[in-house]
Amino acid sequence: MDNKYTLITGGTEGIGLEIAKLFAKDKHNLFIVARNRDKLEAARNFLEREYKIIVFILDIDLTVDNSCEKIYEFVDKNNLIVDNLINNAGIGSFGLFNEEKEGFEEKIIKINIISLTKLTKHFIKDMIRRGEGGILNVASTAAFVSGPKMAMYYSTKAYVLSLTESLHEEVKALGVRISCLCPGPVKTSFQEKAGVKKSEKMKKLMMSPEDVAKAAYKGFKHGKCIVIPGSKNKILVLGNKILPRALGRKLVAMSNKG
Repeated sequence: MDNKYTLITGGTEGIGLEIAKLFAKDKHNLFIVARNRDKLEAARNFLEREYKIIVFILDIDLTVDNSCEKIYEFVDKNNLIVDNLINNAGIGSFGLFNEEKEGFEEKIIKINIISLTKLTKHFIKDMIRRGEGGILNVASTAAFVSGPKMAMYYSTKAYVLSLTESLHEEVKALGVRISCLCPGPVKTSFQEKAGVKKSEKMKKLMMSPEDVAKAAYKGFKHGKCIVIPGSKNKILVLGNKILPRALGRKLVAMSNKG
């Protein structure tokens, strides 16, 4: 039995589930980590039935201390080789920084930064030792600009992008590929959970998780460092690079008035 697995955090819905489907279609066995046990079991049943692969699941909250260590233990206990790591889990927020609930800043940093960093560091060592493997970190177009009214989210995604770019250069000659996915707004439950309200006009511009996943999978397989799905998002990122940062943050502040 092939003991190589693709580990996906937050793989029970949205972009994470769509990426899981693409790996499963190519006959990759999966190890999916998420908080909701019922959604995990539903995803496992669907993926195993539809694609005839093996799926391990682990219900765990990545904001809890020692959650990453429990993932390592599960991998060791089941003799799995994490051939691909998809750091998809993440949370967002909407509102003024000073009005965020006490303790939220720790929660978003733990899941968007700390768990992603620890999982990346742990499994990249094994990949380097084997001379093969890949990591896909999910950031956002928000990583390219500061984000008034979503300050913590934009800041954490800027970290993910910067870390991934650095590691891409460090390991590309060692047989390991590492990419950063930077989608714009996507039609998932993320917006609702973060409290972000979009106008009907903006909703029409949002990409489907299926299209984002396809772009991510293709870019990752080709070893691209930064994957930006959709022509409109590419133009947006290019504009952010050209505009003075002072103007960029003012435009974001205007768009985040909701």
